[in-house]
Amino acid sequence: TFTVEEAVETIGFGRFHIMLFLIMGSTGVAEAMEIMLIAVVSPLIRCEWQLQDWQVALVTTMVFFGYMVFSIVLGLLADRYGRWKILLLSFLWAAYFSLLTSFAPSYIWFVFLRAMVGGGVSGHSQGREENKIIDVCSCFNFFFSLGKVFWLAGSLLITGLASVVNPTIGWRWLIRIASIPGILLILAFKFIPESARYNVSTGNTGAALATLQRIAKMNGAAMPEGELREPAKERRGRFKDLTHPKYLRTTLQIWIIW
Repeated sequence: TFTVEEAVETIGFGRFHIMLFLIMGSTGVAEAMEIMLIAVVSPLIRCEWQLQDWQVALVTTMVFFGYMVFSIVLGLLADRYGRWKILLLSFLWAAYFSLLTSFAPSYIWFVFLRAMVGGGVSGHSQGREENKIIDVCSCFNFFFSLGKVFWLAGSLLITGLASVVNPTIGWRWLIRIASIPGILLILAFKFIPESARYNVSTGNTGAALATLQRIAKMNGAAMPEGELREPAKERRGRFKDLTHPKYLRTTLQIWIIW
């Protein structure tokens, strides 16, 4: 018998991981563009709606408030229904509300819609943290670090676009253009499998095995001999697990770092 981790180690790095890295890394571009968009739009909406400083600041605050609330909700849903479904939902959600923002008739509507965008963007992490590189090999640390380049690329891209679009066709068109990467990534979702680790945790070893076989085929590698056997988890996604003595130190360290 073998586990998911043992299968991934046996299959090794290859074409599948490069494809997945590029697709999931590109979510960082879309995320950065949506988050950094406020920085290049705020001066314009300040003038258009005669906003005070606190009103401009509230826009950014509400984006991250939506991010905070929905990241908890979507994380729990991802543990229950799967990473792939929640990742797709988050992209559809973020793209939909981002486009709506470009038609916002007032400041109140703008703040509300951007908070919804923040909520959608928070779900992108479900794919990057669980599905990227199908979970375990230590040799992928370099690629994890390299993935940060996508966020920087998105930040630079939205800044460059703003310098051209804002003075010409306006901030509403900038928002519409910024939503394009997220929409294009939706089309790439058919190439992304559900996490083998997640399928095993729900007892769906057949789906997990199919994913692993697909990876092996794309990489031109052989699967380990034997049967995939791994016990299903009875409980998944409990918030109180974060404060369990086994994980409490790690939880606090991660919270402080972030």
